[in-house]
Amino acid sequence: MSATADHAETSLAERLGFQSGQVVQEIGYDDDVDMELREAIEQTIGDDGELVDEDYDDVADAVVLWFRDDDGDLTDSLVDAIAYIEEGGPILLLTPKTGRDGYVEPSEISDAATTAGLTASKSVSVGKDWSGSRLATPKAAKSGKR
Repeated sequence: MSATADHAETSLAERLGFQSGQVVQEIGYDDDVDMELREAIEQTIGDDGELVDEDYDDVADAVVLWFRDDDGDLTDSLVDAIAYIEEGGPILLLTPKTGRDGYVEPSEISDAATTAGLTASKSVSVGKDWSGSRLATPKAAKSGKR
């Protein structure tokens, strides 16, 4: 099978790093989120296939954080998200694309991630209205440098 065919069969959720069996906590859900992305993540993680919400009282493997400019302080939201995940777990920060209501400047994302102690990857398109940034917690960031 060619690399192109392999890539075509890999879901967006898998390309974003989600894996079967993970507990994924979702923060900032509202009626404007990308339902196709949510469904792809749920399908990828399997088991009961549901994302857990902010009230989940255990440690998650990863966090999906939907954030809009009027949602408050991004650094505070990222620090809160870190508390929800196991050491080394990723945060997928989702923000509205340029020109959409709630757009967040890339420099604000970078500054907030750095202040929160996270390492940001490049931004990726995750749907018609949303961009994503995969943020690594310190343990994951250190292991990536080896």
